[in-house]
Amino acid sequence: MEEEVSKGILSPRKGKKVILLGNEAIVRGALESGVGFASTYPGTPSSEVGDTFAAIAKTAGIYFEYSTNEKVALEVAMGASFSGVRSLVSMKQFGVNVAADSLMPLAYVGPNAGMVIMVADDPSCWSSAQSEQDTRYYSKLGHIPMLEPCDSQECKDFVKFAFKLSEKFKIPVFVRTTTRVSHERGVVKLDDIIYGKTKGFFKKDLSKYNIMPPNTMRLHEEILKKIEDIRKISEKSNLNFIVNQKIKSNLGIITSGVSFNYVMEGLIDLNIKLPVLKLGLTYPLPENKIKNFIKRFKSILVVEELEPILEEEILMLAKNVNPKLRVYGKKTDYLPKSGEYNEELVIAALRRITGRELGIDLKVHKKKYKELKIAKRFAVLCPGCPHRATFWAAKIAAGNDTVFGGDVGCYVLGMMPPYHTQDFMFSMGASQGVIHGIEKVTDQKVIAFIGDSTFFHGGMPGLVNIVYNKSKPLIIIMDNRITGMTGHQPNPGMGRTGMGEKTREIKIEDIVRACGVKHVKVVDPFNLNKMIKTIKKFLEKKEVSVIIAKRECRLLTIRRKLRGDERIHKYEIDQRKCKKCGVCLFYFACPAIYQAEGDFNIDKNLCTGCTVCAQVCPYKAIKKVKR
Repeated sequence: MEEEVSKGILSPRKGKKVILLGNEAIVRGALESGVGFASTYPGTPSSEVGDTFAAIAKTAGIYFEYSTNEKVALEVAMGASFSGVRSLVSMKQFGVNVAADSLMPLAYVGPNAGMVIMVADDPSCWSSAQSEQDTRYYSKLGHIPMLEPCDSQECKDFVKFAFKLSEKFKIPVFVRTTTRVSHERGVVKLDDIIYGKTKGFFKKDLSKYNIMPPNTMRLHEEILKKIEDIRKISEKSNLNFIVNQKIKSNLGIITSGVSFNYVMEGLIDLNIKLPVLKLGLTYPLPENKIKNFIKRFKSILVVEELEPILEEEILMLAKNVNPKLRVYGKKTDYLPKSGEYNEELVIAALRRITGRELGIDLKVHKKKYKELKIAKRFAVLCPGCPHRATFWAAKIAAGNDTVFGGDVGCYVLGMMPPYHTQDFMFSMGASQGVIHGIEKVTDQKVIAFIGDSTFFHGGMPGLVNIVYNKSKPLIIIMDNRITGMTGHQPNPGMGRTGMGEKTREIKIEDIVRACGVKHVKVVDPFNLNKMIKTIKKFLEKKEVSVIIAKRECRLLTIRRKLRGDERIHKYEIDQRKCKKCGVCLFYFACPAIYQAEGDFNIDKNLCTGCTVCAQVCPYKAIKKVKR
């Protein structure tokens, strides 16, 4: 896979056209900008940016790392930029929350070499369960320019523009994608790769780096001046352009990001042409360009995903140049206030405004779709997943009355039936803090589940707080030896860096003991009896206790065995012993187990040979397949 990625991303041929993911195009744009340093904490939909850097960093001669969290990833990129090396840091929208503590003063101080912050928002929460956060608010909050590409070509081009803008004004620059832009594949025309600096020098300068008052106020004034200077560039930039400018119409459209694609597709299908202002640099906005655009229309449709940020700005600008302008969008319920957009939503809004009919009735089409008998399934953990065994043991040992604290990772699926072992989930590392609060004000037994990568990311402060404030929950750290949910990236507990180099393996149990926890045990969750006994014992402790459920992600195990031509022992159900109780399917819920014509069976193609179902079966009807 790394070779395939390298062929496209590192192609030296200027003018060559290649097909790239939006996230891959961002990496190419950085390479064409002379990037020397890249960092990330993996978070879908931005994960492929880091994965691509990991695959090509050594060949490209740059430095890359998976940092312990997004705040650290931002800070190390800051350090590189302060030392004169161009840097790019990537994250998902929630990562900006984590990084915000350092992000706000960074904007005041400003980098030396160009610094780009790539962030991927996730409308409709395809991989972000907690909320539909709109990162564009951070650009206004921190006075940080915001670029919004709509396809793979723009991803590459906008990153290059962002580096130039950053370096010229000594300011960090956001490049914001959404899920569809990050994950779409498109044709990208390549330019030359620039091999920039990878080594620099940090020059001490307290007039720049001192953010203590009164210097803070001076820096604030400076960044406000920078934003106004960048606004002048925004007015002239070809990142903001008008399609169908000469078309005479009472209705115009203003849009940004991937919504531009939906608008153009909708206009084609409705067979109409309307003037469209496409905004690629959305902070600071080109106010004069917008004013000149809107003053000629009776109405404007604003198409943007998530919050009505552009819509509100346009309403304010219209008061001076076109007070009677009618603005259609989220505030007038012509477009949804939440969720990911698509062409159908844009067409529906245009039909309401223009009265233009489409060749097909979308309502009838939607009704037929709803009538289709599509099987509804809950999301499930993979066959052989060690987390399933951990959840099973916890339910058996603790019972349903125990409060189960959830955290962010693939183990969030413990919230789904039949496990119900996550009663809440908020943010990375929050399980321990919330559980601590519950334990302090109730008499209930409490267990917090947290993954290995999440523990390194944001779990340690919560554990220290629990020890310091004499709380007594049971913490189960689920160590599957990888950062599983975002695509199997390494973490500090694995002994390998993002560039594939061996490093010191940081043992979670050592950290836990160093935090002051006395009752610590590492248990293999595939040993169900031991896991159940340990949970029961630790739940009775009068102070905090920690179990580290340590077992490699089963997908990694199977891949390794297949590469080494090792035998994978499969399991089957002995129909003579099976009592049709359904524990294996309805309560343990391994996807490899199914029911057909009343009998329970195991799909040999899905079975990973984890042995746990054989331990779960109360009638010992599950056994290893004989060969």
